[in-house]
Amino acid sequence: MDKQPILVVMAAGIGSRFGGVKQLASFGQNGESIIDYSLFDAYRAGFRRVIFIISDAIQADFKEKIGKNAERRMEVRYVIQRLNALPEGCVLPEGRAKPWGTGHAVLCCKGLIDAPFAAINGDDFYGRDAFQKIYSFLASDPAANEYAMAGFLLKNTLSENGYVSRGVCSTDQSGYLQSIVERTHIISTCDGPMYTEDGLIYQRLPEVTPVSMNLWGFPAAFMEELDSRFAAFHKEAMRTNPLKAEYFLPFVVNDTLKEGKSTVRVLSTDSKWFGVTYHDDVPFVRDAIARMTADGEYPASLYA
Repeated sequence: MDKQPILVVMAAGIGSRFGGVKQLASFGQNGESIIDYSLFDAYRAGFRRVIFIISDAIQADFKEKIGKNAERRMEVRYVIQRLNALPEGCVLPEGRAKPWGTGHAVLCCKGLIDAPFAAINGDDFYGRDAFQKIYSFLASDPAANEYAMAGFLLKNTLSENGYVSRGVCSTDQSGYLQSIVERTHIISTCDGPMYTEDGLIYQRLPEVTPVSMNLWGFPAAFMEELDSRFAAFHKEAMRTNPLKAEYFLPFVVNDTLKEGKSTVRVLSTDSKWFGVTYHDDVPFVRDAIARMTADGEYPASLYA
């Protein structure tokens, strides 16, 4: 492998439910964002190259708060996820304001991806072990049809504030992904995690069930899959839901898996995952980071 693995950070979301730019919200003792912690963990794992996918609206603030610190340690590139950045033959529907989704976000990096890469959500806290696992996979120079995802233990992704949705993974004996089933209502109980499909009957889920939290590892050739499949998605979106349909990374992965065109290694991690969807999530995440800092997992200042 001639090129070092790349970290791709998807940070162009509009945060409608959060009510602000959550990518820039402060969580550490010195104003660090969740992305700053991801960069710190990624650097410790071995990443030295990063591409930030951002929007025009936050470009200046993002570079000032996050980019300038990242540039002290890593090779940094910026990509703007624009609604009209579409493959040839695809048009922007009138009235569309919603971003096209995670698959489109990564597709906007076309021309910059020249090595295996990891893709992460900018507003999710993944933890050191998860980045180490995904970096080791990418550094092994995977073949064009070999993908990977961090498999978080369900118990490490639950919320104390209510129910969550999770992509529950089934794997074979060798640890390769067989399927992902979206469970939209999982709660934490004194008897362990449980889920319901109808709001009435609850079923148990083992707390060590692997779930996907959108930390993926891909060879550079995955960009060709994203590009070649967008036209079919776009055609269907224009017919059924032109203003809101989204092109998601897991959908593309699932399609290649069903077609026998790829394998997906599930890299089990003990990392604790935190996410920020609503403003009410902020105190919980801040407290969790403060505890990890007090325990010595992170320095008080990430850029001291």
